[in-house]
Amino acid sequence: MKEGKVVKVSGPLVVADGMEGVEMYELVRVGEQQLIGEVIELRGTTASLQVYEATEGIGPGAPVYATGSPLVVQLGPGLIGSIYDGIQRPLNVIQEKAGDYIDRGIQADGIDHAKKWRFTPTVAAGAEVQTGDVLGEVKETPIILHRIMTPHGVAGKVAHIEEGDFTVEEVVAQITTETGETVDVTMMSTWEVRKGRPYQKKLPPNRPLTTGQRTIDTFFPIAKGGTASIPGPFGSGKTVVQHQLAKWADASVIIFIGCGERGNEMTDVLYEFPELVDPQTGRPLMERTILIANTSNMPVAAREASVYTGITLAEYYRDMGYDVALMADSTSRWAEAMREISGRLEEMPGEEGYPAYLASRLASFYERAGRIVCLGSEGKEATLSVIGAVSPPGGDLSEPVAQNTMRIVKVFWGLDANLAYQRHFPAINWLNSYSLYTDQIAEFIENKVEGNWLERRNEAMKLLNENEELQEIVSLVGAEALTADQQLTLRMARSMIEDFLMQDAFSDIDSYCSSEKQYMMLCMILDFYRGARERLHKGEDLQTILQSEHLEFIGKARYVPQEEIETIRQTWIRIQEDWLVE
Repeated sequence: MKEGKVVKVSGPLVVADGMEGVEMYELVRVGEQQLIGEVIELRGTTASLQVYEATEGIGPGAPVYATGSPLVVQLGPGLIGSIYDGIQRPLNVIQEKAGDYIDRGIQADGIDHAKKWRFTPTVAAGAEVQTGDVLGEVKETPIILHRIMTPHGVAGKVAHIEEGDFTVEEVVAQITTETGETVDVTMMSTWEVRKGRPYQKKLPPNRPLTTGQRTIDTFFPIAKGGTASIPGPFGSGKTVVQHQLAKWADASVIIFIGCGERGNEMTDVLYEFPELVDPQTGRPLMERTILIANTSNMPVAAREASVYTGITLAEYYRDMGYDVALMADSTSRWAEAMREISGRLEEMPGEEGYPAYLASRLASFYERAGRIVCLGSEGKEATLSVIGAVSPPGGDLSEPVAQNTMRIVKVFWGLDANLAYQRHFPAINWLNSYSLYTDQIAEFIENKVEGNWLERRNEAMKLLNENEELQEIVSLVGAEALTADQQLTLRMARSMIEDFLMQDAFSDIDSYCSSEKQYMMLCMILDFYRGARERLHKGEDLQTILQSEHLEFIGKARYVPQEEIETIRQTWIRIQEDWLVE
């Protein structure tokens, strides 16, 4: 193992000399405690290292050991349900070893090397396989089948494969390549976190990622394999929205990264998720979830590692053919870590002190999302959706992280502090948010619901925009100056905002809203509005119209349980019969 010496320590940045032969992003061990670090700059025989642990006690002359390997994650059965720190050390294992505090230099395998898993082959000896082909399956959790795939760069004939109970390091199959070499296959592999996993080709995203959140699914949907950002000021509800998406998103596997967030928020996640029931399967949500906790009091350099660790784990399950959703909360803390390291490296600063490569780092992260055809002869389709929170100081969306993120992602859920202070959840501002996937996924949604989703969605957006114009008039001359028709528009826009856009994240009934229920609720409001305008034009009194029992039901519809959804349909039919039919 190559050994150098520390010559300078500046917080998480350590400079070492005598590092001939090391490469960029090579993993190193610093000091007698073997602190984990990574090479981020090379100048001759001098290497600058970002250390993922606290550097107190490290001084000039301390040894630095090069490992000859980049930062990698261990991949195999046992990932699902785990809670990791930023460099894939299981926090429960660390607690057993060191107690409630993480000792510096402590090491722990990403997956349990001693546990035996039942391996069931899906191919027989003599079968021709290529990279990405599934060799066998392991029941990782009651709802996730872990698929053991042919390793990257390997193709040939299966010489030996057997069913049985094995550890992740034991050989389960052997493949003879065209050159006559025999390759042993185990259930564990490793992958460099900064390197995206390959695939056959990328496909256009055309299916929605259903989240159960009405504002998102109906007005600003994200496609499976898409990218989205949630920018907003402090206290506007970014983390709660992320939690809702992690709980209810229509994905087979969920990866949640707490990157630089407050410890109490991650504590809520760690306590809450194991108790949540997955609405798709009725099983505990943790049986399809991986949590990565890198809180604000952990070493700053590890924030970058946590983001790459999470996206690599997500790509691994994507390659098995699963739909994966990754939540990163928040990329602003990652960018702040980049800025601190860049400043200590004395690099030329860019806008607001962020490094010049901020945009390219963000792009390289989000561009690992997508709907793809997996490697292998089966041609499986799979998706990886990436949703990142952005925490601009003071809610200023003109700052570099928010601006560069908006250039990359195709969905923008802009959170509004004023809405949050009004207890409007989710506080997504419907006037400045957008989704560039709407037209692409419209056909899929309209086949799933009743046929004119896009038309009705655009009709609702028109109502909300008219409301904004009328609110400006009201603020100048008062509501009394409005016509009856305009007052009706204000009232129905208020119904759209309070009865449809608002959603109670802490209600057992309203926390999740199915696509069918969303569509019927939307149509009830719009059809009532259309019928009310017709009656108003025929001379009926506005107050009489607004006292309708149908309008009262619209205000209660979001608390109708899914199993009683037929009552919403029947009310919608009565509205059409009573208000739209002569």
